[in-house]
Amino acid sequence: MNIKLVLSDIDGTILDDNNFVDSNLQAELKILKQKNIPFVLSSARSPEGMLPISKQLNIIDNPIACYNGAYIIQDIEKTRPTVISSHALPKDEIQNIFEIINQDFPTVSINLYSRSKWYVNQTDYWTDEEANITNIDPMVTDLNSFIVDNPVHKLLLIDEPVVISDLMKHLNNTKFLRSMFILSKPNYLEITDKGASKSEALKDLAEYYQLPIEDTMALGDNFNDVPMFETAGLGVAMENAPEKVKGIADEVTSSNNDNGVSEALKKYI
Repeated sequence: MNIKLVLSDIDGTILDDNNFVDSNLQAELKILKQKNIPFVLSSARSPEGMLPISKQLNIIDNPIACYNGAYIIQDIEKTRPTVISSHALPKDEIQNIFEIINQDFPTVSINLYSRSKWYVNQTDYWTDEEANITNIDPMVTDLNSFIVDNPVHKLLLIDEPVVISDLMKHLNNTKFLRSMFILSKPNYLEITDKGASKSEALKDLAEYYQLPIEDTMALGDNFNDVPMFETAGLGVAMENAPEKVKGIADEVTSSNNDNGVSEALKKYI
């Protein structure tokens, strides 16, 4: 294969179970840079959440695919980064979601992500927990007013698992046309536009670099990575991935605790 672009998941892929980066990856990325092969990170995280890892790996000049592909940017340290693609949620569906939460699920914490920033109506127990995990603080604003003039790339709804489960059932029964609902944790419900996915991100990046999709490689460890595997010329699952995910991937590399990403780069590129 003639791989010319790599798209990689972060959690459970380049990060081990203790959240340390694959110890051999930096050396392999130097070789990729010499070959002019972009290594692009893809995650549900915000740009601010991905920035430290990009810096650590010295790939700050490469694009990043945030919010599972809803927002792909380059030059992330600039005040106005280059936007490669942007898939925002429709405002009428956001307003409908807000109304359902306010009426029937008032304890749910609403977290809104627009471009590179995280916004909330007010801080609460769940936002404080998320801030501790990400080392990022949200900006407090009136979300109903904010969505009028700003794109929304992701909503994150947090509460106790039983509440989030009931909320997800309610939202799915409402049959939104554009909103996609994914449980990233038992108590974390993420909402993005149906046009946003790691698969679409790979297509957008291949078009951006003017490469055939057959010359791309995708690395990941979970079910949300499956469409990316099916789109890429070479889909590589981590050994720590569920068996069904490994069965769909073209190849399987070592686990995230055994430098599986750097091993795959060395083997296939």
